[in-house]
Formats: sequence, structure tokens, C-alpha cells
Amino acid sequence: MSKAPGYQKYPEHKIQENKLAQRVKVEIDGNVIADSNNVIRVDEDKYPPRFYFPRADVKMNQLARSTTTTQCPFKGTANYFNLTVGNKKLDDAVWTYEDPYDEHRDLKDRVAFYDDKFSDIHVRPETSRANALP
Repeated sequence: MSKAPGYQKYPEHKIQENKLAQRVKVEIDGNVIADSNNVIRVDEDKYPPRFYFPRADVKMNQLARSTTTTQCPFKGTANYFNLTVGNKKLDDAVWTYEDPYDEHRDLKDRVAFYDDKFSDIHVRPETSRANALP
């Protein structure tokens, strides 16, 4: 791992990671793809919140690595997966940082879902009555 070059060029850019104290599920057409109490929520400037799941809590057998990669100057190289549920295949719907920059090492080997690009993907943090607003 190494330091993220993006923060040197854009020091005002903010990325906040928070480990959630709640269960989060990912569902497609009623099928649970991920279910975890160990999720990191990432809030990044101008992007919707992202939820990163440990691979152990994801049905990895429904993911197939694609050839797509992208480079984030803040987090590192993202590797993508196609997601298949039944007859439905969603290309590059899931990504992971296998060797993130030092500032985001907690994201290593976790996966996140493009719920804003694919309307079939539903990421649902559960709320308990104790956490609910009055």
C-alpha cells in the first residue's frame, strides 16, 4: 500500500468512512446477495453513500470478475465484478479495492454495489426502534 496521490492534488476532497452499528442487506428481486453486521459506509464528496461489505458476508458465487478496472486517486485501483441473479446479469455492478491506498486500507477486499446505477439492486440498512427518530 502507499499514500493516495489525490489528497496532494485535491486536499479539500473529503472521504469519510464509518463502521456501521447496524445490519445491512443487499437484495435483488427478493434474493439476498449480501447480509452483514460489519459494513463500512463511505461518504465522499458529490457521490451517494456507498456500503462496503466483507466478502465473507457476500454470495461471491454470484459474482464473476470482469476485465474492468478504474483508478481512483484517493482509494486506488478498483476491480469489478458482474453480478448474476437468476437470468439477470448486471455487468460491472460490484467493485472492490484489493490494494487500496493507506488512507483507505479498511476497504481492502470489501465489495460495494452500484445501487444508484442498477435499479434492481437494493442496499438496505436496517433500523431498530432504538435508533429510529421519534
